This record gives sequence, C-alpha cells and structure tokens, in this order.
Amino acid sequence: MKVVIPPRQKSNLSPILYPRIHAIFDGEENLKNLPGLCQELLAEQKKRWQDLREGVESLKGVRERDISCSRFSVRLQHNPKRIKSSLTGVGDKNGKQRKCFLCLNHLPEDQKGILYRGKYLILCNPMPIFPSHFTVSHLDHRLQSIVQHTHTLFQLMDDFGSGWKILYNGPKCGASAPDHLHFQVVPSGQMPIEKDIREEKRLTLMKQTDGILFYGVKDLGREVILIEGDDLTALEFSFKGYLNGLRKILLIDEEPMINVVGFHEETKRRLVIFPRRKHRPDAFFKEEEARILVSPGVIDMGGVLITPVEKDFERLDGASVEGIFKEVSSDPETVKRAINAI
Repeated sequence: MKVVIPPRQKSNLSPILYPRIHAIFDGEENLKNLPGLCQELLAEQKKRWQDLREGVESLKGVRERDISCSRFSVRLQHNPKRIKSSLTGVGDKNGKQRKCFLCLNHLPEDQKGILYRGKYLILCNPMPIFPSHFTVSHLDHRLQSIVQHTHTLFQLMDDFGSGWKILYNGPKCGASAPDHLHFQVVPSGQMPIEKDIREEKRLTLMKQTDGILFYGVKDLGREVILIEGDDLTALEFSFKGYLNGLRKILLIDEEPMINVVGFHEETKRRLVIFPRRKHRPDAFFKEEEARILVSPGVIDMGGVLITPVEKDFERLDGASVEGIFKEVSSDPETVKRAINAI
C-alpha cells in the first residue's frame, strides 16, 4: 500500500526517518483511529517483512497451560522465540556492547512503522507474545524512564482506547532495550491481572487524594497497586508522587523498579503497578538443570509467564511460580510506606 504524506509533513522528516513511515498519527488530521492504523500496519508488514511473518506464525505452535496457585492462577506460555529477550542484560556495559535494535539506523530493512505525534515510531514486534503486539519507540536514543514521560503513557492510553493495554517495563526489570525509551501495546483481555483487578473482594482502598484512588490488590502472590481516576492532571501528579515515595523509602536516586499496565475505560484511567525488588529470581543464574529461564517483565507479572525453554514450561508448578513472584516483587511494608509518603 502506497503511503501518501502531506508535503508540509514530508519536508519535516529526516532522510533516515522518511523511508520508515507507513502512516502518520498526529491526533488531529487523521480520519482513521490509531488502533485501525496499527492493524493496517500489521497486515502490511506481515506481507513484506519475513521475520515478522515468521514470528506471528510461530504463535500457532506456542503451547500454553494454566497453573493454579494458592488464591490465583497464571498462564504459562512456551515461546522459544522469546529467549533472546529473556536473556537481555541490563546496565551500561550491556548497552554499549550491542547495537540498539530500536534506533532508526539499526531497524531491519523491511521494518516500517507509524509516526506517532512526531516523537515516536509504532513498530510491529517481530518476536510477539500475542498476535497483535506493538512497540512504541522514541525516535531518539534515550534511556528508558517513565518519570519524564508519564504524559506519553496517558496519551497512548487515550489514543488507543479501551480495547488496548499500554505496557511499561522499567530499565532494570524487564525492558528488552533498557537504553532506549519505549512502551508496548497489546490488545485487552490477554492477561489474568485484568480479571483479577475486577474482583472487588481483592481490592483494599489504601489512599484517596484529589479524586485519585489507590488500591492494594491482595492474594495475588505479588504486590499489586491499582491507581484510578478521571482527572488526568491529578492522576499524573499522584503517579509521580508514588514514584517519589518509593525513591524516598528505598533511599535511591534512580527510577524505582516497576512494571506498569495502563488503560482507559469510559471516563476513568487506570494504572496497574507492580513494584519490584529484583529483576530475576536466583534460579535464573543457576547452572544446568537447576536453572529456570524465567525473566519477569510486565506481561509475566500480569499473569502470563513466558518460558522459552521447554523443560521450564513442563516443570513449573504453583509453588515455584509463587516463589518466583515473591522473590522479585516488593514487600508489603515498602509499598504501604510509599503510598503514605505521597
């Protein structure tokens, strides 16, 4: 499909960016909504980009099984193509030793995207967990950080609407490119956490400020915070306040370890936050048969655990899953103190 870009917009595009654009979304002049453009991009890319086509096709052979834990359940997904992502290192040394696969001049020749509000490129994920799985990558190479980019998170939530979830992995707890700012977008209804937070018996109101509600979500084997409200300014302020509270409690200057799921339903915006204390469980670093290659990111914390290695998919049970969650999740007292510090 030939893409027609208005002359005034074309003149503002760099020679590196222009060949990468399938469509443009600026929130004002587009007749098609953003999800519609993304589905068109996916269809076109599957025709022209072999790696993506093979990645999506591979999901037909992915095995899944549900595991019952004490008071919750999770879904295991045996997805061998995710092994590279599971092994991604964090820290400056790892970033300097590899080419950033999200930078424009390192993208595969056939990869194109949607220019999003002039600052991001929405790309199809060639190693998807779900058939529709997009990455929203900043045009510039800059560190993964949510504090300076909370507005983008909420903008994506509004532009995609209720049928989609916006995902964020902190640079030290799941981001496959911790040195390049990006979000992920997947369709709603994919993660067990979406059902869990709708069970009122699980919710405990922990704080209410400026119309923003902070809930603890209990009996999930890991710490989960739900923040909701309809006032964008107050919600953004409260979210940043929570992050600042975590920093104070943990006595750190850098971004606290968190995973975030954001979504917009009717008039309310909701954030599901998974505060973390570790990136990976100890079993990840063990040798040979003792090693369990599970590296929890936001989708794993949301209840879909990715197991690239078949033996891990076969042997994980409820007790081992609860052990992994408990090990990588923050403790209840830290979560409570951070909310009280807002």
